[in-house]
Amino acid sequence: MHRDVSWASGLHEALAHLLQASTSARPMPGLDAWRPAWHELTALTGSPLLLALRGGYDADRLGWAFSAGYQAALRALLPSIGPDEIVAFGATESGGNRPRHIATACTALPDGRVQLNGEKSWITLGSGCTRLLIVARQADSDPERPQLAVWQVPVATAGVSLPASTPLPFIPEVPHTRCLLDNVVLPAAARLPGDGYDAYLKPFRTIEDLYVNLALLACTLREARARQWPQALRARLLATVSGLAALTSQPASSPVTHATLDGLLADAAGVYQQAGAQLAGEADAFAEHWRRDAPLFGVAGKARTLRAQRAWALLG
Repeated sequence: MHRDVSWASGLHEALAHLLQASTSARPMPGLDAWRPAWHELTALTGSPLLLALRGGYDADRLGWAFSAGYQAALRALLPSIGPDEIVAFGATESGGNRPRHIATACTALPDGRVQLNGEKSWITLGSGCTRLLIVARQADSDPERPQLAVWQVPVATAGVSLPASTPLPFIPEVPHTRCLLDNVVLPAAARLPGDGYDAYLKPFRTIEDLYVNLALLACTLREARARQWPQALRARLLATVSGLAALTSQPASSPVTHATLDGLLADAAGVYQQAGAQLAGEADAFAEHWRRDAPLFGVAGKARTLRAQRAWALLG
């Protein structure tokens, strides 16, 4: 995993932008409106931290802030992602996303290439993606303890299809699809180096929490400024952003990182609750979207709690 060191070199400028830039957000009713705005940002910087903060700040609703944070997280995991790409991690299957749940299989072909077969149940931004990072097990490995690898799969590859999923009741503008892999043939070089679980799937859970919350907080801070919320709330937003930004430079699989993130996510949850109270009774589009999309804040809460419990147990 690439550690994002831009928190040190660019954080001051990023925070200044959050505190001084225009609070007018470009309307983004759908993917076709968000995508060009996102690519404008990726053409300016490759820093995952800056992309999360700027992308979140520019989002007119939580769904696009989430999308910016998710794309930034993938770039922290895999810095080779190009500015024109929209990428998704394909791990979750019908049984879950733990190694034993991964049924998608990779089979070696006689000519040195490989063939993937399987189905992923959750592809974020699916219809807008150009490339997928597919977690697959070696076909001949132990089903209970499979050997996993991550494969780079261009969406245009023969045998790849992305059937639409029913929109979620929150952030419905962000498309989600399934992914069907039917005899998808790839060169051996499409495999990312390292173990699919230890090097990619496990750390990404932490990386995603970091960058998605950075983007959501940046979006919230813009609204706090635009609506002249109490200075104490704006300061708390800024402090939480700074703490998460610093944590992006730390090892994503370390229990120290997980314990620290536990505290910072608790701070973020408190900020979101305060923001919701400020928006109560407001009838504008952002406030209505916020109330609709607030369940986003609780997604994967059980997994975060278990991660924190393990970290504190290891640290004594």
